[in-house]
Amino acid sequence: MRILVTGGAGFLGSHMCDRLIAEEHHVIVLDNLITGSSDNLAHLRDHKNFSFIQHNISHPIYFGDKIDVVLHMASPASPNPDSPYGYPRLPIQTLKAGAFGTHNALGIARAHKARFLLTSTSEVYGDPLVHPQREDYVGNVDPIGPRSMYDEAKRFAEAMVMAYHRSHGVDTRIVRIFNTYGPRMRLDDGRVVPNFICQALSGQPLTIHGEGKQTRSFCYIDDLIEGIYRLLFSELPEIHLPVNIGNPTETNMLELASIINRLTGNTAGIERQPSGRVLTDPERRRPDITRAREWLGWEPRISLDDGLRSTIEDFKHRL
Repeated sequence: MRILVTGGAGFLGSHMCDRLIAEEHHVIVLDNLITGSSDNLAHLRDHKNFSFIQHNISHPIYFGDKIDVVLHMASPASPNPDSPYGYPRLPIQTLKAGAFGTHNALGIARAHKARFLLTSTSEVYGDPLVHPQREDYVGNVDPIGPRSMYDEAKRFAEAMVMAYHRSHGVDTRIVRIFNTYGPRMRLDDGRVVPNFICQALSGQPLTIHGEGKQTRSFCYIDDLIEGIYRLLFSELPEIHLPVNIGNPTETNMLELASIINRLTGNTAGIERQPSGRVLTDPERRRPDITRAREWLGWEPRISLDDGLRSTIEDFKHRL
């Protein structure tokens, strides 16, 4: 198939391209490289089934040749307010990617009668009052808070996808991605795994805010891509409904820091700081993956130790 991947130069997008190329699809990447990197695709540059277009999907684009599948993965995703790549520093671009970008990508899918998949996020649940989060939970979201540009962009994008499915009969999929880590993450991504690994490899103590009891559910990139691939090609009649893809095993920050120090041989230990929790940053987040198990036969296979080892090796080469 000829598959268009918006945001294909990003962390998730580039790994998705690898899988699609491995399955002998022809991949067309559309990316404006604001947060993505051409380095993530350098190994595919000369592949016969790969092509790259530098373009912002928030602006319309026309494709004359047939497109069979559209994967809309374009959006800033880092919550780091100090990084130029984080969505707090790119609020308007983030909202446009979710609104105009999704509209334009759906327009391409409709014009070509192509299948469409949106990569959404667990952020649509906000600071959840229900635990773990099922797909039928409508969330606890602040529409004007410090993370609202990302939360609301993705919530609007999901609404747009469902509108095209219901009004125009577009064959759609929505994946809600929970915390994912692995090689090619930006070193300054701002999320806890890159932060801890960079500190550990620099011989610094790992910074824990508060008691370190906040939890996340960490899914290795290869597991995530497998889940998305199965979702994309599922033929179940209810497959247009959102599906959580993530690891249902919770790990608190103190446990994660200890594992990373052990795997890197970092003897600097852990440094506790006063709680720096950002308003609406959830204390706990864990997916209910019943739909993924029952509909896709999917669940994560790669252990946290093994996934972190691969990620640490990648970071060593890039630091």
